[in-house]
Amino acid sequence: MIQPTLFAGCDPEVAAGVDGRILAVGEGARATAGRSAEVVRLGGRALPGMIDAHIHLEGLADQNLTLDMTGAASLEDAMARVESWAARLPEDGWVIGSGWYNDLWPNPAFPTRRHLDKAGGGRPVYLRRKDGHSAWVSSAALKLAGIETATADPPGGVIDRDGRGAPTGILREIAIHAVLGILPRPEEADFDSAMRQALKALAGMGVTSVHSMDTARGFASLQRLHSKDRLPVRVTYNLPLADLHHAERMGVRSGWGDEWLRFWGVKAFLDGSLGSRTAEMLDGSGTARLLQPDLVEMIDRCARAELNVCLHAIGDGAVRRALDAIAQRRVAWPKWRPRIEHAQCVNPKDVPRFARLGVIASMQPIHAVADRELADQYWPQVAAHSYAWGAFERAGARLAFGSDAPVESADPMLGIEAATVWRRRAKWHPELAISRAKALRAYTAGAAYAVGMERDLGSLRLGKLCDITVVEDGRVTATIVGGKLSWRRTRR
Repeated sequence: MIQPTLFAGCDPEVAAGVDGRILAVGEGARATAGRSAEVVRLGGRALPGMIDAHIHLEGLADQNLTLDMTGAASLEDAMARVESWAARLPEDGWVIGSGWYNDLWPNPAFPTRRHLDKAGGGRPVYLRRKDGHSAWVSSAALKLAGIETATADPPGGVIDRDGRGAPTGILREIAIHAVLGILPRPEEADFDSAMRQALKALAGMGVTSVHSMDTARGFASLQRLHSKDRLPVRVTYNLPLADLHHAERMGVRSGWGDEWLRFWGVKAFLDGSLGSRTAEMLDGSGTARLLQPDLVEMIDRCARAELNVCLHAIGDGAVRRALDAIAQRRVAWPKWRPRIEHAQCVNPKDVPRFARLGVIASMQPIHAVADRELADQYWPQVAAHSYAWGAFERAGARLAFGSDAPVESADPMLGIEAATVWRRRAKWHPELAISRAKALRAYTAGAAYAVGMERDLGSLRLGKLCDITVVEDGRVTATIVGGKLSWRRTRR
């Protein structure tokens, strides 16, 4: 007979039933579990399972298969990494990678295809920038994609050009897709293994659930892993706008699925990013990826289909457009929970609108740490009211925190630090920081509400799913998902 599990030695003690739900919490947990219960002794404090409300599982999986440019300290370092990776490939093999970040290089100018032509030995090279909104490609890659001097910028995208109009090798926003669409893909088994590795790494950071913003390729991999009972964390999937018509045709609704893998909303990009200089600002700068008539149509379609929306908006102009469009559909259906993803730069006049319209601010505090210098340099007046978690909280808006990994680290402890003590310590508009308790709520109850799972996740209460992040001295020591140990730190 399968017995309940008692997680003892942590504050509070928690008893989990065989169905993965909480039987009891606190002093009564031991008695409820019974003498025959399996006892797992843990040190540290038991917190509700941490939920990452915005992550890219495909990107994390790809990092396990491609060239990781994270931490390249200069253009020369980046080229050396490309040269080393290319040496393992056939002459016509693609060099594929991500993570370069020119803003931290001694010379922060955007690199060119000439650098990659040399380092890649003439091979096609595709390197996604850290923020995912620009790509650095070689001449061979441009040729294969049919991009030349006469090629016009696609709607919502930019092809950087030199003084003669020739492509420099930097593609921004929608322009990336021309090369992205011809990249070779790994075999399913290899990709599934990389996905499993990425999920296990998340469990090692104390993450018990994620809201993934990916394509059908990632969802297919997650389904294959789920069918083999190999998901170490729960996943709520949001499909891209390009696939909305499939969901409409099939009649899929928000909440479809089970406790481990479920479907929620539709992700759409309104603008780009600060790092790629494509965030859509009220001053007219940046790149609008989804124009207002198309945005309004999308929201109307999603509302009719009972699908939620996750709108990427980083610049204050894009955020205002998102709010304007959502305002036309104030109450669409009982679980209408529109989200604005990132909401990094928000005009103070628009902050109260989040609460009034019931819009969830799905934010990633760790972005502020990486973007501070850039924001101060290019948008100093906007920076004074950016990453405004404190302002949102005071205005009554719901916050859901995540990481945007692999853009930044998925470690929720780093995210909590960024939202609280870092801002005060850095003396960077400290009035916009929030308390640790409120940051924890955004990573738990707030994130659970953002995907309609508040009855199952977000707190340690009787009947909820037994998802626990155990923390001791600021470090995650164990992760429990559905009453089972998903990860545990080995003591040395």
